[in-house]
Amino acid sequence: MAVEIHNKEGIEKMRATCRLAASVLEFIEPHVVPGVTTEKLDELCHAYILDHKAIPAPLNYKGFPKSICTSINEVVCHGIPEKRELRDGDIINVDITTILDGYHGDTSEMFVVGEVPAHVHKLIDVTRRSLWLGIHEVAPGKRVGDIGAAIYEFAHGEHGYGVVEAFCGHGIGRKFHTEPQIAHRGKRGRGKRLAAGMTFTIEPMINEGSPHCEILDDDWTAVTIDNKLSAQAEHTILVTDDGYDVLTKRDGAFSM
Repeated sequence: MAVEIHNKEGIEKMRATCRLAASVLEFIEPHVVPGVTTEKLDELCHAYILDHKAIPAPLNYKGFPKSICTSINEVVCHGIPEKRELRDGDIINVDITTILDGYHGDTSEMFVVGEVPAHVHKLIDVTRRSLWLGIHEVAPGKRVGDIGAAIYEFAHGEHGYGVVEAFCGHGIGRKFHTEPQIAHRGKRGRGKRLAAGMTFTIEPMINEGSPHCEILDDDWTAVTIDNKLSAQAEHTILVTDDGYDVLTKRDGAFSM
């Protein structure tokens, strides 16, 4: 599958859909409270996306039954919204992908429900920082392996967390998933070379324990094999002529 290199028009359409995806996270944040169901979060996001003349990309994608992914506690990714209520002490990743004018924007964020211990805040903080360390490696002429190396060196090398290898970031544009694949463990100077006009996600999944996961019987939900917590952070990135642009960056959200 070829890498999509966007022209000026394509870049502006990517900016628009990514701004929308980011705004969905801003919209839903106040609703992520104890007692709300993940199904309700899905309904709210679905309506918001439709109200903005866009389409929720996950809905019916390869059979996925909902409009967003909601991954709680030990769920690594692709959690399916359901009637399960959020409880004090939960952490949840809300993953949003919009289709606006034929282009996809993809981003996710971790939310803390009520009070959690310091070690949980640390896991989320390291996950967010690992994402941004990967982002800082993006520039024309750099390689995909540089991104994964920065993430792995920090999250595992410095903090001892498990860096999930079963799932990776991906090219995105007029298609939901395309080349290049962005592994979150890599070797510097290896892999596909980056070029201006590429857009892709970086979305490290960082586990408190083992990096390995298993898929539940619904064929979607990935969980840690040791039942320990997992966190994820994600942005869609544009490679510019002299570096990068974080297309899904939100005002006031964590950045480095």
